[in-house]
Amino acid sequence: MDGRNLLLISNSTNAGEKYLDWCKTMIEGFCKENNVKEVLFVPYAGFAQGYDVYEQKVAAVYQTFGVKIKSIHREQYPVKAVMQAQCIAVGGGNTFYLVKQMQMTGIMNAIREKVLDSTPYMGWSAGSNVAGLSLKTTNDMPIAEPESFDTMALVPFQINPHYTDFVDPKHGGETRDDRINEFIAANQNTYVAAIREATALRLKDGKLSLTGRDNKMKVFHYGMPVKEYDLNDDINFLMQ
Repeated sequence: MDGRNLLLISNSTNAGEKYLDWCKTMIEGFCKENNVKEVLFVPYAGFAQGYDVYEQKVAAVYQTFGVKIKSIHREQYPVKAVMQAQCIAVGGGNTFYLVKQMQMTGIMNAIREKVLDSTPYMGWSAGSNVAGLSLKTTNDMPIAEPESFDTMALVPFQINPHYTDFVDPKHGGETRDDRINEFIAANQNTYVAAIREATALRLKDGKLSLTGRDNKMKVFHYGMPVKEYDLNDDINFLMQ
């Protein structure tokens, strides 16, 4: 049986709502379902606010449902901490910086091995992006240069978090669709799952589903019509 157990959330904060508030019940359910009491948190994407601050911000949410957060930035041996983790969460922020730090510390491969061996994994924003094949469909500015754009390939497709097809009539630059279409033109065998705010991808027992609030996901693939999928649609073709 497929051991991957993933919760990949598009965004941490909805406009007008508190941090992680929209998805707190989802995260709590994921932890309870897997009997998780402590989560190893990877804060590297949120370096600009400071790792201690980020850790405290996340811990304040998780403690409301009785789960302890332990941040990997406090660990002397990060890979060892990953291998001992009961559950792993990777937070949002800048994906380029996150990937660089995950590669430098050796935890990129360690997390992949651990999650493929059935350890529950959750991420939001950048933390969801790195669960895909590469960071190439991030929305972030390349403020740091990682060794490679390759990420964990916990799912065999690309993820574009925070997806929006809003077009500002006063802006003449590329839309999100334009940028994703460039990606698929250059990577013609790869699907892109563009997940909107207040949605998440859930992988359990080898089955992939879209969850969250009533919002649709858009899927891109070269040579195929762009198609939207709602919470009730079968999206398991993405896992092929």
